[in-house]
Amino acid sequence: MTNMQNLNGIAHLVLEHESDVKDFEVIDVRRSDEFTGELGHISGARLVTLGPELDQFLQGHDKQSKILFVCRSGARSGQAAQMAMSQGFKDVANMAGGMLRWNELGFEITKA
Repeated sequence: MTNMQNLNGIAHLVLEHESDVKDFEVIDVRRSDEFTGELGHISGARLVTLGPELDQFLQGHDKQSKILFVCRSGARSGQAAQMAMSQGFKDVANMAGGMLRWNELGFEITKA
């Protein structure tokens, strides 16, 4: 069972297990140099940088999708979740603590 908290109207996934993300389409909203950098990224995550690129992605995406937004610490991904909700997405969440938390828990990362 995943641990979800609601903060300011946005669902936040509080990681406990690597498998907590398996039911989501994982969208990483960092810059490409961060995606392949020191903190790496979650295997299978799609890089869609916060800003115009994310806006364009959301406009052409299925609003029924179950999306988990990820960034370095959870701030930008929170903005991304809010942006998605404002465009009619219902089943979105922010990964609390971002890749800092993912790495802190020792979960597997990809850097390529």
